[in-house]
Amino acid sequence: MKLLGENKVAKRDFEILEKILCGIKLKGFEVKSIKQGKFSFKGSFARIKKGEVFLENFYIAPYQKKNVPSSYHPYRQRKLLLRKRETKSLFGKLHQKPLTLIPIKIYQKNNLIKIEIAICRKRKKYEKKEKLKKKEIEREIQRYLKEY
Repeated sequence: MKLLGENKVAKRDFEILEKILCGIKLKGFEVKSIKQGKFSFKGSFARIKKGEVFLENFYIAPYQKKNVPSSYHPYRQRKLLLRKRETKSLFGKLHQKPLTLIPIKIYQKNNLIKIEIAICRKRKKYEKKEKLKKKEIEREIQRYLKEY
């Protein structure tokens, strides 16, 4: 599988509890645009509606602006392809605690586009600060070890 993109902000702001790889229903020109890297994870999330999982606010730029249908909306809702059993387990997990579904990575497997979503819990401000402090301490230790 070829990694096309990664949501680094989600790793910083959310604690990832579980990851799920699934397909995504796209139009042909959207696939071409994703393969060129013209997409953004900013503000995107997944939602369960009527037993199906949809990706919301995932931006995919038009492949060729002149050839795109006039009704195309780059932030449109896109269906994620999961089995019913997986959807039901997601639904159960999300309604037990205050958790969200966030897209983490996007892959190309053969000629298909796959997206990795994760069940996440939002980090508190003090948790983010602690993580940054630990990272800084590790950097200082590595610098010190390089000197000697």
